[in-house]
Amino acid sequence: MRRTPGRRVAATLLTAIGLLSMLSACRQPESAPPPSESTPALPESRAIGPELLRDVTAQSGIDFAYRNGEEADRYTILESVGGGIALLDYDGDGWLDIFFAGGGELSEQPGDPPRGLPGRLYRNLQSWRFTDVTDEAGLSAAPFYSHGCLAGDFDNDGWPDLLVTGFGGTALYHNRPRDDGGRRFADVTREMGLVDDRWCTGAAWGDLTGDGRMDLYVCRYLDWSTANDPVCSRAGEPGRRDVCPPQRFRPLPDSLYHFDGRTFAEVSDRAGLASGKGLGVILAGIDEDGRPDLYVANDDGDNHLYVNQGDGRFEERGMIAGVAVDDRGRYNGSMGLDVGDFDGQGRCSLLVTNFQNELHALYANLGNGQFLHQSQAVGLGALGQGFVGFGTALVDLRNNGWLDLIIVNGHVLRYPVGTTFQQQPVLFRNVEHGGRRFFRDISPQGGPYFSRPALGRGLAVGDLDNDGWPDIIISHCNTPVTLLRNVAFEAEPAHWLGLQLVGRGHRPVAGATIRVAAGGRQITRFATSGGKYLSSSDSRILIGLGNAECVSSVSVQWPWGETQTWRGEQLTLDRYWRFEEGVDEPH
Repeated sequence: MRRTPGRRVAATLLTAIGLLSMLSACRQPESAPPPSESTPALPESRAIGPELLRDVTAQSGIDFAYRNGEEADRYTILESVGGGIALLDYDGDGWLDIFFAGGGELSEQPGDPPRGLPGRLYRNLQSWRFTDVTDEAGLSAAPFYSHGCLAGDFDNDGWPDLLVTGFGGTALYHNRPRDDGGRRFADVTREMGLVDDRWCTGAAWGDLTGDGRMDLYVCRYLDWSTANDPVCSRAGEPGRRDVCPPQRFRPLPDSLYHFDGRTFAEVSDRAGLASGKGLGVILAGIDEDGRPDLYVANDDGDNHLYVNQGDGRFEERGMIAGVAVDDRGRYNGSMGLDVGDFDGQGRCSLLVTNFQNELHALYANLGNGQFLHQSQAVGLGALGQGFVGFGTALVDLRNNGWLDLIIVNGHVLRYPVGTTFQQQPVLFRNVEHGGRRFFRDISPQGGPYFSRPALGRGLAVGDLDNDGWPDIIISHCNTPVTLLRNVAFEAEPAHWLGLQLVGRGHRPVAGATIRVAAGGRQITRFATSGGKYLSSSDSRILIGLGNAECVSSVSVQWPWGETQTWRGEQLTLDRYWRFEEGVDEPH
């Protein structure tokens, strides 16, 4: 959430992108060419077409809003961060449930500390109906003013657990059986060694050392406190207050925790972490060596790319790789993150949402550890620079094998100059022009939600109705959350394949790379943890196949393991399959 220009640094000049030829043994009907989106010319305005996303919040039974304490008129930077969403099948019934971070309240008295508000857990009743199960699931307490939430099986027992972050530290909830056969979360923060009272924001976890256990990366933001709460003036209006910029505060160090099967122990010094005002982190197999890497979005400083060295240490290569700063050599105020193969090259490119007067950054992966800032080249410059972007997702909304783009926006200053406080979300379609991929603004096709300004923050992607089409859940500051059902299939039917990856002994699979050969091309996806913004998405992998009638093969490069390949004739389309490490037959 940067407010002022950053320092200039020498930009790295990078070169050509090699093309990957795709082959498939699965014969495609002659009347149906491989899925592709073509346009005769670059767009000059937003396209109008069939609705892709439908707001189903009203019928869902979910009526919840993240609260940031703004009504106290304290103008604290704490209010600007917002809250996230975690998708998890906590009760094992095969349907995604939803947890929302709750935020907190502020007193009108400057010296009073923030008070946390409980998050809420909603159980999926199917047919787009949910019910609040927070109390019976053991999540009604509010240990601190919360921001982020992260789902994952930290103890390898096959059940998703929950981590919550915020101003006051982290809270770890273990998913345990109840006497009546249901499930309930127990707070195990202290016994697991994660007691912390610092300001924690984004988090990601996965096996970062190759021992089969879940390690944890936690971002920390600033040294703000009730005792360190300066008064800052509105731009151009001395004496009238607004939220302070992050430059007024010192950064807090991020932390890396190693889990030995009993407790978490901090190993940040050995890991080689750099300092930064961290808001988001994503774990993925970024450099194709089979070891999970980390990319961190920092506010008021360079972003960090931590390349896994395989021995518990990481090399910070953000500047060398070309992903620390923008195309002008300046750091940005970075918030939301995602990764994906947006251009069909088979590589893990990086997406970052940024502050007003900055481009959102799309770093194309050139291979060999090098990236190129491609925001203008892929059409993101057409959005302008009036937005402050938070939650974001590269997601194949139309199941045609190409990743589209969603960004939710909202300012952090109550009285911004040159733009508005509440801002509209944007939706981009991945299309082809002149043999290259770019993003075209089609926000009206997102439905009425994309015409309404809001203070967008957290975003999660998941198939809430198990129909094979990815749905979107969005959290805002002080207004209700929104559930968007993907209805693209009504106008553009397509085939799909769903993958539930299961590591050997339920070991973590974040960092895996999935490659599916179908319809004369190869589709590459990445199993991740963290990212989006303070949120945790569906752990299942959806592969959009367009009009392809069969799959030739599915390959999974397991983190710290071998690449395993399954034949396509084993797989029926338009359903989910369970792919287990070391098991020959998916089921």
